[in-house]
Amino acid sequence: MGKTSPPPPQGRPGRRPRAVPAGAGIALALILAAAATVLVRGRGPFRPRAAGGHNVLLITLDTTRADHLGCYGYGPARTPNLDRLAAEGVRFARAYCPAPLTLPAHSSIMTGLYPATHGVRNNGRDLAEKWPTLAAILKGHGFATAAFVSSFSVDSRFGLGRGFDVYDDTFDVQAPLKGANAERRAEATFARFSRWLEKNGGARFFAWIHYYDPHLPYDPPSPEKEASAGRPYDGEIAYMDRYVGAAIEALAGRGLRDKTLVVVAGDHGEGLGDKVETGHGIFLYEETLRVPLIIQDAAAFPKPRVVAGPVRLVDVAPTILETLGLAGEAAAMEGRSLVPWIKDPDRPGPASLVETFYPRENFGWSELVGLVAGSWKLIQAPRPELYDLTADPGETANLAASSPAKADEMRQALERELLGLSARSGPGTGPAAARSGDRERLRSLGYVNFAPAAADGAAPDPKDKIGLLRLIQEAQAFEAEGKFGEAEQAFERVVTEIPDSPESYVNLAIAQARQNRFDRAVETLGRGLARLPDSETLLVRLGHTYLVGGRPGEALETMNKVLALNPQSVDALTVAAGILDAAGRKAEARAYYERALAVEPESRHLRTSYAGSLASAGSLKEAIAVYDSLIADFPEEQAFCQFAGIAHSYLGEYDQAIALLRRALAIRATPVGFFNLAVAYEKRGDLREAAEALRMYLRNSGGETEANVSKARAELENLEKKIGPNAP
Repeated sequence: MGKTSPPPPQGRPGRRPRAVPAGAGIALALILAAAATVLVRGRGPFRPRAAGGHNVLLITLDTTRADHLGCYGYGPARTPNLDRLAAEGVRFARAYCPAPLTLPAHSSIMTGLYPATHGVRNNGRDLAEKWPTLAAILKGHGFATAAFVSSFSVDSRFGLGRGFDVYDDTFDVQAPLKGANAERRAEATFARFSRWLEKNGGARFFAWIHYYDPHLPYDPPSPEKEASAGRPYDGEIAYMDRYVGAAIEALAGRGLRDKTLVVVAGDHGEGLGDKVETGHGIFLYEETLRVPLIIQDAAAFPKPRVVAGPVRLVDVAPTILETLGLAGEAAAMEGRSLVPWIKDPDRPGPASLVETFYPRENFGWSELVGLVAGSWKLIQAPRPELYDLTADPGETANLAASSPAKADEMRQALERELLGLSARSGPGTGPAAARSGDRERLRSLGYVNFAPAAADGAAPDPKDKIGLLRLIQEAQAFEAEGKFGEAEQAFERVVTEIPDSPESYVNLAIAQARQNRFDRAVETLGRGLARLPDSETLLVRLGHTYLVGGRPGEALETMNKVLALNPQSVDALTVAAGILDAAGRKAEARAYYERALAVEPESRHLRTSYAGSLASAGSLKEAIAVYDSLIADFPEEQAFCQFAGIAHSYLGEYDQAIALLRRALAIRATPVGFFNLAVAYEKRGDLREAAEALRMYLRNSGGETEANVSKARAELENLEKKIGPNAP
């Protein structure tokens, strides 16, 4: 989208221009040309204040490799919507995530901070309240804020919901608990965003859409499945691209397209087996670190361009803030606004810190930390790796041994970058030059392989565990295919190899439970707890296993142990509440339900169970309040109208009861619905209406027990006698 040339200089109205002296024409032309060049350079790539009143739509693409999009040069890609955004806006050719994991990467996008600072270094961790989020900043400037996410990895319980008026993280609404693998397709996430936009598009907003589809296992729907036959990962990306386009069209449909800053960012990539790793999280190679990053706003960035140098996801929030005229809000962030690079695409990019603590926390292997500076990448590991990404983009030749001077230069640069972060991690530290205590400062940041506690205390290099990684991936593949016996055998070998990893025991126990071998699963988890007695992960799984194995007393005891470790464990609170409720211990159950709902207030299962518990305990008004909120959120759900109607009927509020029961039948006619309606009419004294409802029950009594049908016939006969001979 080119910029039109400025109009030629005009004289003041009513006056003739002064004559230019002979010989001065060339000089004047050069001056005017220089002025025009300055003007184009200043306004062409970025127009300050042009987006000052705009909305922001942030779309994050989970598990999306940059090199699998058409706009990044991938021939087989079917990504027309992303390609169009890139062609109209600014595409960053080399954008790096700070860690190849969903929650750490998104925490960095939302705070402009590195994982070492914000503290979220693995999925399942909490983002501390002290770190301001982009949503909170924009909310403070009057934006309506809403998020629509697609996986449990970014559930609101982990802290990313702060600052959002709406945080839609409801996935499988029927499920009693959100599992670690809970997700929803792009279609469902987009639908929630679209409904919100219809109601809220009139206000200035910041909306975040998170699409998760390219994550394992890859299973694209039609027609992308057929169009990408043999390439299911690409099919998932193509499907996701469809809903990127839908989101842009939704803006256009409300006349908001030219008033919205659109930012599209991947959170991390995917190994796809290029270097053994099929997923992500273990290594720091380009496949899992390089992500797409596209910014589009025709007013602010009227000149499409490609920024060649490396940039970071920590730069996203500062760039959004400067584009909106709020650059001062980014002063405390570690990322930098990318506007200078948009103005000058050939400007050298900032150094990019990258890390993964997933190997250490999940397998007991060494963490990895690295630095990308220009064309060079260093990966600090027990056996360091150095790559020249220009000469060797596939990272096939490790130059750490053959280029010791460059390796040492990169290592010192990495240490300086890390020590610069330590100013936020403790008092009395700052970005000083290396000195005697620096190794311990790095160790305090978690980078243990810079300074092992003992000479023989270094954790294994993940590169030396390739065979075990293959075994883990094989076991996971067996599980995904439903081959639980084979998965059990493989996971048993993993436990032997990694006996101090909670996940090893959990994976084995799940494979055993899937075969209904609950006693074996309990025994496996017991082995794990013998080594790791305070593992919340193991205790939660043990509590679940006791419950599904028909041992509720032991499940309750175990979940209370979990709550001693983590009073906010939704799994433990939900299971304990259900067990107590079923045992008739209603007051205790209520306390657990309320604690769980404080953490997971949108949970349909929790709200439904809580309302039922209240009603069965006689707290009908409180139950009705919960049902009313469920009806508002799920207006298509017949059961909530019916339950609320029954509660009103018990309170003698028959008008409200009948209205709700009729609404329930309009949604879906059921025998029990007609029967309950008959009861409400009879209690109100409307015998004819009650009789007609019973007739409808009898006409639709398929599936009802003979005892219930006989009871309804008898009641109908009784009503007809009361009504008299003129009954219809």
